[in-house]
Amino acid sequence: MQPRAAAELLAAAHAQLEARQLAAAEELYSRFIAGGAGSGRDHATALNNRGQIKYLRVEFDAAVEDYTAAIESQPAFEVPYYNRGLVLYRLGCFDEAMKDFRKALELNPQFEDAALSLKQAVLDKEAKQKRGY
Repeated sequence: MQPRAAAELLAAAHAQLEARQLAAAEELYSRFIAGGAGSGRDHATALNNRGQIKYLRVEFDAAVEDYTAAIESQPAFEVPYYNRGLVLYRLGCFDEAMKDFRKALELNPQFEDAALSLKQAVLDKEAKQKRGY
């Protein structure tokens, strides 16, 4: 895929996501990812955003796969760590979620949502332990 075509495809995918046209956005992100074009950060962003679409559909396993692929593609990109942490938190996997939130904060100490989510995960883990399960 030519760089200009890749950039246009990615921009179209972002526009569809912003318009909440999730099926169209997912299809465009998938085409971009399959095309193998774009920078590492663009590829990771496409994977992360496709993961967001899956998360919104409550397809947690598929979302985690995309977030993990985004992390593998761009290990210094904090957003997919945060997003994967959110899924893990919702699944009650507090230790794994806290690890991802901490990594997001290591990469970006100003990431307020990650800091808040980490605090909440710690509190919820403690509450779960107090209840004995």
